[in-house]
Amino acid sequence: MAAPNLVNVTSIVGKTAVTNLTTTAATLILSNAAASNMLMKVNTLIVSNVDPTATVDVTVTYYSAAALGGTGTQIVDTIAIPADTSLIVVDKNTAIYLEEDRSIGATAAVANDVKIICSYEQIS
Repeated sequence: MAAPNLVNVTSIVGKTAVTNLTTTAATLILSNAAASNMLMKVNTLIVSNVDPTATVDVTVTYYSAAALGGTGTQIVDTIAIPADTSLIVVDKNTAIYLEEDRSIGATAAVANDVKIICSYEQIS
């Protein structure tokens, strides 16, 4: 099953995930397993630079497989986020659906300076 039929939904559960980018390597934000029998609707994705003085470059990527697998497509690519500011990457007007076997990850040019909040719905 790639995604549940939205007309026949039996459950919608609101969730929030918080991710700290503690490395400069790709870090998982949200993953929908291959046999989850659910669809995830990303309503909000906020990237915050918590460094008080330095700008940090951030990339957020949509992957064609769960757990950062498959082919990555950048949602935002090497965006400079000034010190102590946030960037709204996804909001209700630009929601993204994660079907089964899909994921979203992020990288930062500097470790420990970026935190991400992702508000989403698990639909089954």
